[in-house]
Amino acid sequence: MSRRDARRVLGLPVCAALAAVLAAGILAGPRFGEFHGAYGRMLNAVAVPQRHATNVVTSIVFDVRGVDTMGEEFILFAAVVGVVLLLRDEREPAGSTRADDVRSDAIRMFGVVMVGPVLLVGLWLAAFGLVTPGGGFQGGIVIAAAIVLVYVSAGYRQWSRFGRERLLDPFEGLAAAAYVAVGLAALVAGEPFLRNLLGNGQTGTLVSGGSMSILNWAVAIEVAAANLVLYTEFLESYVVPHISER
Repeated sequence: MSRRDARRVLGLPVCAALAAVLAAGILAGPRFGEFHGAYGRMLNAVAVPQRHATNVVTSIVFDVRGVDTMGEEFILFAAVVGVVLLLRDEREPAGSTRADDVRSDAIRMFGVVMVGPVLLVGLWLAAFGLVTPGGGFQGGIVIAAAIVLVYVSAGYRQWSRFGRERLLDPFEGLAAAAYVAVGLAALVAGEPFLRNLLGNGQTGTLVSGGSMSILNWAVAIEVAAANLVLYTEFLESYVVPHISER
């Protein structure tokens, strides 16, 4: 029996067991539209009057469970650092014959035109995260996607102007540190960690939620920079070695 066949024999029962657990969980769950969680109903009742954030999910993420969100942010930070260290050891010297130029005028025009709208949507998701569905995580992903469109529509040489690690690393590190700084500021003021020191602001506006807005933007910048660092590493590991020298 070959190694491939052995992996299949060992993998099939594991996959079958996982599929059974997943199916059991789906079948045992509530029907669509039904919700019986007392915790969720309580937060829906108190989030707007107490936190002035009409997006209850964001209020939970950056206030009720703000420490958990800080942990998630640093999990992403550590994961990106790990990937960067691994990929830098696997890079190959450049010198192949394939270029990365985008030769289709339609793709180039469409990609360049869409950079602005996609970036605007990302900024909107981040800015209005306390008011409407969205937030720092979602906005950061879309902002990074807007920058990646430059590579898709124009090629690596043009995209590398935006994807320089020396520019991205400070944004990633400082944004992660800003989240902790907000919590430490509360401790210095004699309040619990991550306590809102800026007041709740006016409900339904960009400044609602007080310090939650700072945390939201810190996450948006960290997520966008972290994803761009990942894209940069992948491109330099798998694309740059195949770009012909000119």
